[in-house]
Amino acid sequence: MNRDLISRRAHADHPIAAPLSDDSVHRLLQRSLHRGDARVLDLGCGTGEWLGRALSTHPDVRADGVDLSEGALARAGERAGELGVRDRLTLHHEDAAVFRSAHSYDLVLSVGATHAFGGLLPTLAAARTHLAPGGRVLVGDGIWEGEPSQEAIKMLGDLADLSTTVDRVVADGWTPVYGHVSTRQELDDYEWCWTGSLASWALDHPDSPDAEEALKTAAVHREEWLRVYRDVFGFACLVLRRTAD
Repeated sequence: MNRDLISRRAHADHPIAAPLSDDSVHRLLQRSLHRGDARVLDLGCGTGEWLGRALSTHPDVRADGVDLSEGALARAGERAGELGVRDRLTLHHEDAAVFRSAHSYDLVLSVGATHAFGGLLPTLAAARTHLAPGGRVLVGDGIWEGEPSQEAIKMLGDLADLSTTVDRVVADGWTPVYGHVSTRQELDDYEWCWTGSLASWALDHPDSPDAEEALKTAAVHREEWLRVYRDVFGFACLVLRRTAD
C-alpha cells in the first residue's frame, strides 16, 4: 500500500491529522485568525481540513494549500466543494519547503508537517518568508512529556520538552501569543482512531490485496504506540508572532 492510501484510511474517523479535538482546532483557528478577510497559507495541507474549517467559519477568508500528495490535494478540493468554499481555495502541488507565492499571508500554518522542512525551526524559517506584517504562525509539533528511550528517540526524532521548545522558538525571534498542549484523551483518541480505522478497513475488505498489509501496519503502529512512546510523547500547538516585525 502506498503511504497516501494508508493515511487516507487511517484518518477516516479522525480527519485532522494530529492529536487535536474539534474544539481545540476551532479554538486555535479563532486565536490565529486575527482579521476577517485574512489570507491563509497551509504548508503541508494534506486533505485541507484546517483550511476547510477556516473558510467555512470566515466567509471573507481566502486560502492556499501546498502539498506533495496529489491524492490528498484531490480530496482537499472535493471537500472544499462539499463545504461550498472551493472558489476561495487555491491548491498547489508543490514541495512546501520551496513553495513561493506573490502574496504574503496573515496566517501561515503547518501542523504535524515539520518533518517536511527538517524540524520546527526550519519550518518557522519557511513560514517567515510568507508572513505579512503583524501576521501569525500556527505550528504544531511533537514534544517529550517524559524521559524518552533511545528507541523512542530513534522513532520520533530530536524533540524537546515544552519549556525547551518554547525557549528555542523565542530565541529564534518569535513571541508565543497562544498555545495548546494535547490532552491524554486527545492523544489516545488519535492513536485509537488511526490504528482502529485502518484495521477496520482491512477486516471489512478481507478479499482486498491490501487487507493483510493494512492489518499488519495497524498492528505494528499500535504496538509502537503502546510500548515505545505513549507515556512520553506529547503534542503542542503554538500561535506565534514575530518579536520584531
